[in-house]
Amino acid sequence: MTRTEAPAALELEIGGMTCASCAARIEKKLNKLDGVSATVNYATEKAQVIGNLPVELLIAEVEKAGYTASLPRTDETPDVELSTLRLRLIVATVLAIPVIAVSMIMALQFPGWEWVAFALATPVVWWSGWPFHHAAWTNLRHGTSTMDTLISVGTGASWLWSLYALTISNGHIYLEVAAGVTMFVLGGRYFEKRSKRQAGAALRALLQLGAKDVAVLRDGIEERIPTDRLRVGDEFVVRPGEKIATDGIVLSGSSAVDLSMLTGESVPVDVTVGDSVTGATINAGGRLVVRATRVGSDTQLAQIAKLVEDAQSGKAEVQRLADRISGVFVPVVIGIALVVLAGWLLTGHSANDAFTAAVAVLIIACPCALGLATPTALLVGTGRGARMGILIKGSEILESTRRVDTIVLDKTGTVTTGRMELVDVIPVSGVERDELLRIAAAVENASEHPVAMAIARAVPELPVVESFQNVEGLGVTGVVEGHAVVIGREALLADYGVVIDEQLRAAVQNAQDRGRTAVLAAWDGAAKGALVVADTVKPTSREAIAQFKDLGLTPILLTGDNERVAQEIAREVGIDQVFAEVLPQDKTNVIARLQRDGKVVAMVGDGVNDAAALAQADLGLAMGTGTDVAIEAADLTLVRGDLRSAADAIRLSRRTLGTIKVNLFWAFAYNVAAIPLAATGLLNPMIAGAAMASSSVFVVGNSLRLRRFT
Repeated sequence: MTRTEAPAALELEIGGMTCASCAARIEKKLNKLDGVSATVNYATEKAQVIGNLPVELLIAEVEKAGYTASLPRTDETPDVELSTLRLRLIVATVLAIPVIAVSMIMALQFPGWEWVAFALATPVVWWSGWPFHHAAWTNLRHGTSTMDTLISVGTGASWLWSLYALTISNGHIYLEVAAGVTMFVLGGRYFEKRSKRQAGAALRALLQLGAKDVAVLRDGIEERIPTDRLRVGDEFVVRPGEKIATDGIVLSGSSAVDLSMLTGESVPVDVTVGDSVTGATINAGGRLVVRATRVGSDTQLAQIAKLVEDAQSGKAEVQRLADRISGVFVPVVIGIALVVLAGWLLTGHSANDAFTAAVAVLIIACPCALGLATPTALLVGTGRGARMGILIKGSEILESTRRVDTIVLDKTGTVTTGRMELVDVIPVSGVERDELLRIAAAVENASEHPVAMAIARAVPELPVVESFQNVEGLGVTGVVEGHAVVIGREALLADYGVVIDEQLRAAVQNAQDRGRTAVLAAWDGAAKGALVVADTVKPTSREAIAQFKDLGLTPILLTGDNERVAQEIAREVGIDQVFAEVLPQDKTNVIARLQRDGKVVAMVGDGVNDAAALAQADLGLAMGTGTDVAIEAADLTLVRGDLRSAADAIRLSRRTLGTIKVNLFWAFAYNVAAIPLAATGLLNPMIAGAAMASSSVFVVGNSLRLRRFT
């Protein structure tokens, strides 16, 4: 069998990692190989390897470290690791709840209940809890310890002591501790793993945005083929309302193209022969014939997908606080237990007394409250957030909310509504405002241009238009109630002999200076006025900006729209700093530049053009009214599309993080304070179990306070 040579750059999917130290261990192992440079990302569970060693050798090296590795799946293969973890959690929950109930409620206890509890708890501890024991063994082989070691030692000691008590000493059993800790921590691990698995969903959603098929011209005849069969140089047809299949050049036709998905530009761009168009954008107007210039991985959409992946992979790892503490705490506790055991034996005490004291030390150190500290606060905090329209993806993003000092806001769809609306009607002297709007809207209603549609929406009942014509790139004409109407640019009106006076021209210029779009209207050979449309600011945006400032955040507007529009919107809502006319890849660069300047950056956006920047930011917040790609790339989702929710999300995340830290402190404080008592024999295992129970009650109660967050 021939060995497969690894390419210069290779990606491996890594399984079995439970904390950031696992990623560091695998990375160190791979980098010891000759000619290999590797980086392992715990968040995305992937290794990026550069080198020319056989793939099998790289996988074997990862497996030697106690983990699994494989080439990325290209199909929809079920996630075996996640489904197995889910099964372990279900079994643990079904079996552990009766054990906890019968152990803690005396009214439920019957003759021989201890053996029933033992039978139920054993598969929970040793089968459901196997990931913890396996990870603890891997850690032991490498001379380290993590949260998994603490869980394995605590649950194992509780189970072994219970077995000893049942068979030899007839003492108190602690099976509810062993089963309960396994169930709660396994639940936290499952939900964390599931949220991490969604990291790749942004890329899948991006690739699904493109057109699925395309009408290619073959010898003048249209033939519908899948988009992936399109080649550079192919000519294809794009009808009104269709997605443009790939990047290309317009060969014939003219239209308005909605680029907001890629550039954030709120006003559709008029294109005609010779203009470039981008794949996955939408043809909002006439029929186009386009020649493909870039296909597949070369398109702008594919490049944005690459930006998202790079930004996610490069995101700083937040190592779990519990792991950092347990890295020191676990060996100390095990050392104390061994010293206690030896000390009692050397001072002439019985083996039973010595073992009781040593086990009391291990049980008091068992991470029951520690296992509950993060999951319960997350459960309550995320539940409260969900009721407020805030979806928090995982515990690792909470640390970022505490440190964030800068919040970057996309404009279109985030600060603004993302939809063109009529904002002003400017009639000339002697013309009624309502008449100008009614007649102009009647003609515009026959057009598919987004500016025309914004004007038409402003009038509920419209007269009939006759002899409608669309003049490419200039405007529209038609007959309404016997009037020959011309609407569009000044050049179109000039073609019909209509002269614009200086007062009307100044009003149009003023609108354009404020970043708005103005169209002129004339009938019966005379100018009648102008209609102004714009992407309007959401009513709550100004209040949201004020709330960001109250939280100590510096708001920055970042948009692909033009400078005039951006400055006008920023002035209206109270933002001082603006980055305008920024392309998707440059948005990521702006975020990275702010980070290099020492800023901890939150980003709020809603479009495909924001996805890479959301992933690059220390904290990404997606408007729930936006695209799936933005939502998947972000850490927090704001369901309501109200920018004030972003301020609420940051406050809730900070409160949740604070609760977790208080929980962790007390989880250790109860146990650490009691370890000396256990070591000296003043605390038997039963009281140790009670101390643990009280610390758990405190942790749960403290977490439940998050339900009152407003």
